[in-house]
Amino acid sequence: MTGRRDIWAAWLAQHRHGGDPEVRREMLEQLAGVRDKVLDRASLAAGDRLLDVGCGEGLIGFGALERGAEHVVFSDISQDLLDFCRETADALGVSDRCTFVKAPAHELAALADGSIDVVTTRSVLIYVVEKEYAFREFFRVLGPGGRVSLFEPINRFGMCERGQGFWGYPSDGLHDLAKRVEAVYEAIQPPTDPMLDFDERDLVRFAADAGFFPIELELQAEVRWTEPKPWPAFLNSSGNPKIPTIAQAMDEVLTPEEREEFAEHLRPFVEEGRGVWRMASAYLKAVKP
Repeated sequence: MTGRRDIWAAWLAQHRHGGDPEVRREMLEQLAGVRDKVLDRASLAAGDRLLDVGCGEGLIGFGALERGAEHVVFSDISQDLLDFCRETADALGVSDRCTFVKAPAHELAALADGSIDVVTTRSVLIYVVEKEYAFREFFRVLGPGGRVSLFEPINRFGMCERGQGFWGYPSDGLHDLAKRVEAVYEAIQPPTDPMLDFDERDLVRFAADAGFFPIELELQAEVRWTEPKPWPAFLNSSGNPKIPTIAQAMDEVLTPEEREEFAEHLRPFVEEGRGVWRMASAYLKAVKP
């Protein structure tokens, strides 16, 4: 992806990994494991038609084609990412097995009732206000026996200690500076934001209310030391496309002197992996009776 990009494409291409090739490689390696688990839990069979909702750069969709899916519908709200997937499909010689649809997860009117065998998402519903409607749409487009297989971060788990330190790193003696930078993010994504307004129990409820049965959810949670990270990659990364990078947030609310002081304190913790990482995620699979 070159030239001017929307926030979704720009984040995947740059801000997710802070522009560091090694960090990007490690992320893609981890995401490959997520992709494989989502597809495993979907019971994908040769000849299936799969809808990849919020397809991004096509991680799940192209993985499904490799596994023998007959056809994949790549759906996203980003035209830039749909164009990227289209170019990738052309390069791989699989364009005849792909359709590209610009649509949000909760409005899939371009797809007919019962036209899909498998629906997948990976970190998509965290951006959707109307999650209940998204599940209803998933149910509608699936045929009888169709499966939905989702991976969604439970960000509420990681945010439960917001205000203590800075992103899991100690802020000893610089609590005021840390709070000011943290406030930038809280103003953009408060607890009522779609990123934070649900947990794993809500996902089960949404699926049940839409008509899915049976439903199975696997929750994974971990609290551990952070991985060491290059300081430039940390500064130039953001947790999702809707928030600024660390460097941008610091520039917004700190003076140059305060920024230098805060960076001098924080950098060793980041580079040496001396922070606490808290993360939970949910894998949900369900069947349309």
